[in-house]
Amino acid sequence: MTSMPVASREAAPLPIAALMGAMVSIQIGATFAKTLFPVIGAQGTTTLRLVIGALMLIAVLRPWQTRPSRATLPWLVAYGVTLCALNLLFYAALARIPLGVAVALEFSGPLLVATLTSRRASDFAWIALAVAGIVLLSPFIRSLQPLDPIGVMLALAAGGFWALYIVLAQKAGAELGTRTTAYGMAIAAMLVLPFGVAEAGSALLAPSILVSALLVGLFSSALPFFLEMVALTRMPARIYGTLTCLEPGLGALAGFLFLRENLTMPQLAGIAAVIVAAAGTALTSKPPVPSPE
Repeated sequence: MTSMPVASREAAPLPIAALMGAMVSIQIGATFAKTLFPVIGAQGTTTLRLVIGALMLIAVLRPWQTRPSRATLPWLVAYGVTLCALNLLFYAALARIPLGVAVALEFSGPLLVATLTSRRASDFAWIALAVAGIVLLSPFIRSLQPLDPIGVMLALAAGGFWALYIVLAQKAGAELGTRTTAYGMAIAAMLVLPFGVAEAGSALLAPSILVSALLVGLFSSALPFFLEMVALTRMPARIYGTLTCLEPGLGALAGFLFLRENLTMPQLAGIAAVIVAAAGTALTSKPPVPSPE
């Protein structure tokens, strides 16, 4: 058996560390965001997250260097609209249910896309497992800490928009590449402004709020985007897709450590079922789906 070249063996830990760092960063950003809800609400927080995230990505990616064609523009606008709706729904869900549960339910979107694009019989097993996990996370399961039904529905709706986001990202990204994210985030930021102003008003410009919002934008958009680019260029697609399935677990851990969100055994089992279903799907499907930075 031939040994792995030294350069490859030494580089292998870097993309894994980068991807894990990106996922941890996203969950830390979500915990910062949730602390802003009592002050400026979910819509106000979504507004600052998208606006600051857009400014950071524009500064890094310089999207004006690649302008969209007329054929791509409709896909790009639809992509931005979807990104706006996805974030509004997810943060609205996050205001009502624990972080780990919201992330797990949102994963129903990419799971749906991955299974629909594959014809293997084994995919039905992953679908069944994911459905079982979602049922365990539903408000119909008796628990000492029942979940808010509206929060569950909002998280599932966010998952639906994540599925749509995947399709539109591939359409717009075919021409614009990584700059698609900067364009889409800018469109989403403009669309979300009326919602944020209506809910929070001038509180959006309070210095203390802006400092926290900068942290949300950094940890939720700029930093994970950079780290994921490092991972994607150095890691096989299947490994990437499998590792990203850990996000619901990381969300549950971040919620427990930073937000004191305790989950029941059925809820933890539901999150575990979603993680296993997502990992199984990633191992047997095509290249991984993009995450909504």
